[in-house]
Amino acid sequence: MRALEFDVTVPGYLLGKSLGRLSESVTFGGFSGLELKEVENVRVPASDWVRIDVTRAGVCGTDIGTLTFTASPAMEPFGSFPAVLGHEIVGRVAEVGAAVEHVEVGQRVTVDPMISCTTRGFGEAQRCSSCVEGQHCTCQRAGDEGVTEVDGHPLSRGATIGYHSDLPGGWGESMIAHASQVFPLDDALDDHTGVLIEPLSVGMHAVLNMRPWGDGPALVIGSGPIALGTIWSLRAAGFEGEIVAQIKRKHEADLARAFGATSVVSPGDEARQALIDTGASAYMPIVGDEVYAGGGFPLIFDCVGSRQTLTQALGFGAPRARVVMLGCAARMKDLDLTFVWAREIGVKGFVGYGAEEWQGSTRHTFEVVHDLLLEGSVDVSDMVTHVYPIAQYRDALSTAANRGRSGSIKVLLDPAPR
Repeated sequence: MRALEFDVTVPGYLLGKSLGRLSESVTFGGFSGLELKEVENVRVPASDWVRIDVTRAGVCGTDIGTLTFTASPAMEPFGSFPAVLGHEIVGRVAEVGAAVEHVEVGQRVTVDPMISCTTRGFGEAQRCSSCVEGQHCTCQRAGDEGVTEVDGHPLSRGATIGYHSDLPGGWGESMIAHASQVFPLDDALDDHTGVLIEPLSVGMHAVLNMRPWGDGPALVIGSGPIALGTIWSLRAAGFEGEIVAQIKRKHEADLARAFGATSVVSPGDEARQALIDTGASAYMPIVGDEVYAGGGFPLIFDCVGSRQTLTQALGFGAPRARVVMLGCAARMKDLDLTFVWAREIGVKGFVGYGAEEWQGSTRHTFEVVHDLLLEGSVDVSDMVTHVYPIAQYRDALSTAANRGRSGSIKVLLDPAPR
């Protein structure tokens, strides 16, 4: 099959770190570790596995960070390469093992890419505490080989499909997944909506696990799919308070309002005024930036994860505010944590999805999002701004990486053979 395979090498890392900002050929082109090539189909390893023909796959900010070597190396032990990238996936079932009952050949599905102890083949007595609790996105065996054998060897280490040498992601024509990772997609939801279930679930997982929310106001920092998905999730899950969205560009602001934001502000003066409107007063220290007291936001979602946005979140927080980190924050230089203790602010991070308490039962985040999409009137597929055939992957990646220039929000790849 044709697939986009990425390999991590020491020369590639050094080249990407030194010259990557000067030329996209170093990160996405001929000098990169990314190549569109023919690779062998991986065989379905057991009766509780499924093969899927991919119809759409998203380009995520994490993918761009991986290709440009701007992500923290802290997660490197929990991936394996070379790997076919792509973890936002919708496709059709092409093959089912004899033990699979909830999907059938020809059915459209989405895929939870997080790899659990179950996927690794460990029995109930061997599963880690995260997987026992249904929170497999923090599986404690991500650095271990599995019991499941793929093409004659134990499943390699790795936390996520798409960053795994044995489990190809969605940037290829075909992939495999354990039955527990596969979720049927209702015909009322098109492929563009279906591929968004994964990023929407990231926001929904955070929103549901921050209950009770209080009356607001809530501040959402960021203008990408995770930020917009967080706004949608707050409203879809029942948050009735004010939502202030900090957004950079007009078309993103229009979507934020459509998804449920009460008001939209630009970074800088408009965001400062929104803070003042909560009752905050500004003070100027002898050295450093302006600080505030009084008012503030009791609930803040940082969906960017930079030093600038986290500093803003801590400074804009009310006493005992809760700051939620969704932006893949990594190493930060000169981060001032004063207000964490001075205002007793709680900082909480979330990754992925899992078992959620929802309307009196326990359901997977994907199922919650899927059903809310069916019930709602908001067309989240408007987040999809560009679709490229996989042969044009360099253009797709450039479009995704340069949002200010391209106007992209969510870029998709179409890996179907032509």
